[in-house]
Amino acid sequence: MTPSLPRQARAIIIGGGVIGCSVAYHLTRLGWQDVVLLERKRLTSGTTWHAAGLIAHLRATLNMTLLAKYSGELYERLEAETELSTGFRRNGAITLALTPARFEELRRQASMAKPFGIEVEPISASEVRQRYPMVETRDVVGALWMPQDGQADPSNIALALAKGARQRGARIFENVAVTGITTEKGRVTGVETEAGSIAADVVVNCAGLWSRQVGALAGVPVPLQACEHFYVVTEPVEGLMRHAPVLRVPDECAYFKEDAGKLLVGFFEPKAKPWAVEGPPADFEFGTLPDDWEHIAPELDKAIARVPALGKTGIRTFFNGPESFTPDDRYLLGESPALRGFFVAAGFNSVGIQSAGGAGKALAEWIDAGEPTLDLTDVDVRRMFPFQSTTTYLVRRVEETLGLLYADHWPHRQYASARGARRTPFHHALVAAGGCFGEGAGYERPLFYAATEEVRARPLTFGWDRQPWFADVAREHGAIRSSVGAIDMSPFGKIKVVGRDALDVLQHVCANDVDVPVGRLVYTQWLNRRGGIEADLTVARLAEDEFLVVTAAAAVVRDFAWLKRHIPGDAHCAAIDVSVAEACLAVSGPRSRELLAPVVGVDLSNASFPFGTVRAAEVGMAPVRLHRVSFVGELGWEIYVPSDMAHEVFGIVSERLAAVGGSLAGTLAMNSCRMEKAYRDFGHDVAGDDHVLEAGLGFAVRIGKKDGRFGPFIGRDAVLRKKEEGLTRRMLQFRVEDPEPLLYHNEPILRDGAVAGYITSGAYGHALGAAIGLGYVACRPDETVQDILGSAYELEIAGTRFAARASLTPFYDPRSERLRS
Repeated sequence: MTPSLPRQARAIIIGGGVIGCSVAYHLTRLGWQDVVLLERKRLTSGTTWHAAGLIAHLRATLNMTLLAKYSGELYERLEAETELSTGFRRNGAITLALTPARFEELRRQASMAKPFGIEVEPISASEVRQRYPMVETRDVVGALWMPQDGQADPSNIALALAKGARQRGARIFENVAVTGITTEKGRVTGVETEAGSIAADVVVNCAGLWSRQVGALAGVPVPLQACEHFYVVTEPVEGLMRHAPVLRVPDECAYFKEDAGKLLVGFFEPKAKPWAVEGPPADFEFGTLPDDWEHIAPELDKAIARVPALGKTGIRTFFNGPESFTPDDRYLLGESPALRGFFVAAGFNSVGIQSAGGAGKALAEWIDAGEPTLDLTDVDVRRMFPFQSTTTYLVRRVEETLGLLYADHWPHRQYASARGARRTPFHHALVAAGGCFGEGAGYERPLFYAATEEVRARPLTFGWDRQPWFADVAREHGAIRSSVGAIDMSPFGKIKVVGRDALDVLQHVCANDVDVPVGRLVYTQWLNRRGGIEADLTVARLAEDEFLVVTAAAAVVRDFAWLKRHIPGDAHCAAIDVSVAEACLAVSGPRSRELLAPVVGVDLSNASFPFGTVRAAEVGMAPVRLHRVSFVGELGWEIYVPSDMAHEVFGIVSERLAAVGGSLAGTLAMNSCRMEKAYRDFGHDVAGDDHVLEAGLGFAVRIGKKDGRFGPFIGRDAVLRKKEEGLTRRMLQFRVEDPEPLLYHNEPILRDGAVAGYITSGAYGHALGAAIGLGYVACRPDETVQDILGSAYELEIAGTRFAARASLTPFYDPRSERLRS
């Protein structure tokens, strides 16, 4: 019988898996009663019903860990609220390390857990045997014990969430497929189904395996692809402990879960099998896929050797079911930059159950507040680019990403698949110069330049210790500090803002004052209403009614969307993404003026071309624009050139580079230099959760600037409140006293022996001779700078504490004299 649908709803959720049910549950908890959930078949019938139900808490970053922790707490109390059992129990989990590198990763995770309040304990092989007697441990280097982890019944979690949503007024309809999405003037207005149309203010795409197809109905790219995911369930295993801990062996691509006296053994094999490339069948429901013993035979053999009882026990079920994976193994959450009011929660990469509670809560709060209420940079759908939704790219990439869930998570590790999608105009010249490439925002970017053919021929390696390329990065770093370095910055996001109201729009969006003379640029942040940082960028005034916003390559989609959504409807202003129109070569170092002066045709003296100036020039036959600014903290200029003439500029600059004894430099040297100068990096050091004053960027905020036509800048009231209330944390720079350890991110900061924060980003400072990190430290509003810096600081790295110096100003060139020389 065709259901009778309402004609209108405040929010429509498409998809009745655990994610959709969680969003409905949390919206109704926020008081949204007019919520409709539409499920094409029956609740849980896509992926949720066959999920393994593992509940882990420790994730890669603070907010992801807090969301996962919330999921466990929610599932623990949900039965009391809904009278439906979730099957949740905290039986703990053990992760084995079979190599020193893996154990280093696990010990770093254990250290990282301390600021998050997660119980994690590194244990020995003998302690593993005590907790899991059936496991073979002769080759185990070490392990992590996580007593708060556990497992649950995925279907019952979804049904309990659905019941909780219904109890607060949500309406849930099964066997109703969405056939269309209606829009008007860039905003979603509702959905069409076989049973009729429903108007809505908000539509949430939680369609799981079908999310990409549902997105296409609205013209919204949703880059995910289904892969086959395999596990086996045994007959009852003799001697298996009831409620045994979950066992993970990432070095062998396997996990083990006790289930009513049987073992469920699942696999994340190195090369996955994409499924239903053209989209899942319309009638797929509670479906399984054909067995493929040959595909998982290597992993199954290792699992039998790891838990020998498996070899003596029959297999009751060989299961193969589809799950959705994204290009970077992180799920997709948030409002689409392509369509207002259209939200996405999909692509959960086999961690949907453990993520659903927190993800549903975070998205519901975003929908309710109109902006994220915490930093979701890791999973924000706005991090994705259009090319990542192409079928060819997705199929190639997800073959790798499934297996990367259990691969070593080394710093700087690069994807091997779907490479070369984007190349800068300088690419072929950089290859010829010995560039060793990584990927950023889809672009091929040199990490460093090999000094010899022998180095260039070596495969790139990554790890927690110093790698063979450490010396190459040090050489490039030295060139930037002592002579001059040239860095390809073409991937920068570039947004033209034009029109008679362009200034007023930017004055409303920017915290700094961008009402500057033509030919000047301004460093600024875009703030949310909480004073948190939504963007970190520069704005150059090219004409009275024309500005150029320059931002990080990875941030351009979200920044472009943020800007467009804050241009009032009656404003005479347009924003245009011109990122690929110009290449950019940054020339930085004490000899950069000497390098450029003979070839640019303009006076580069400090008097004529001070810091923060923008000026037209020529390099050979190419018209260029010079921006005097630097991300490495040295005298320097960024050369912007039309992409079709980039070769002309590169050839001339390369000749001059050789003449003055400079060097090309890669992104690793650039990052090392910016760390020495304590320059913040968006997405790591600053994001929507980080108040601009606590981030130490108050110098770029102009509270007293004249309001434009569209009112004071966004976040002004929050800045004033924070100034009155005082700061409760401060961004500090740290220098490890011991020159040997390396910092990356998430290392705990101890202040006078107690955890007070964590490192947001780190790198080795080659000019300073030690690892350098940035991180927020908790403080009292009435504490003085002397109080904060007078404390004793340590950083914990893989379980070992190292003394560190702290500073509120950069250790390198604290007065920026070199930058302005």
